[in-house]
Amino acid sequence: MRQAEITRNTAETRIEVRVNLDGTGVYDNQTGVGFFDHMLDQLSRHSLIDMTVRAKGDLHIDDHHTVEDVGIALGQALVQALGDKKGIRRYGSFLLAMDDALVRSALDLSGRPYLVWNVEFPSQKIGSFDTELVREFFQALSTHGGITLHVDALHGINSHHIAEAAFKSVARALREAVEPDPRNDTLPSTKGAL
Repeated sequence: MRQAEITRNTAETRIEVRVNLDGTGVYDNQTGVGFFDHMLDQLSRHSLIDMTVRAKGDLHIDDHHTVEDVGIALGQALVQALGDKKGIRRYGSFLLAMDDALVRSALDLSGRPYLVWNVEFPSQKIGSFDTELVREFFQALSTHGGITLHVDALHGINSHHIAEAAFKSVARALREAVEPDPRNDTLPSTKGAL
């Protein structure tokens, strides 16, 4: 089974993440940051990766450490669940429209982390959530998941829609990349390693 559990404890956060790559998008995410929980729910539902996240962070300071550390733990869980990566599609991309927002994501489960982030938010906050933390989450996910990830917001005037479209677009690209390839059960690389 392509499942993983990761626990990350620091002086700033306590994080527990469970994923099942062969799930149906069942989620139970509780981080103490309402908007972020909503985004994690979208990531799970639209990737079809079952996901449970429990986070206790220093929210009396701000949401930064909690959001970043969940990204770290989730990236580590993906690496563990993918194992040797034999038989996966490896690549995924998706162009997602959500009302005024249009976001394109493309990724490669290459083991080589790299984030290209062309997303601008018209506001600094979505409710009490700092919009700059969306990038921080994906930077942590990319780095610790060994993912080359490109995210481009092509249109958008509403920060909530732009953020949600980004999470959903990455989710659909991730869904494609982690899926077993029915035509190939070997490692999808000429190097012999990912």
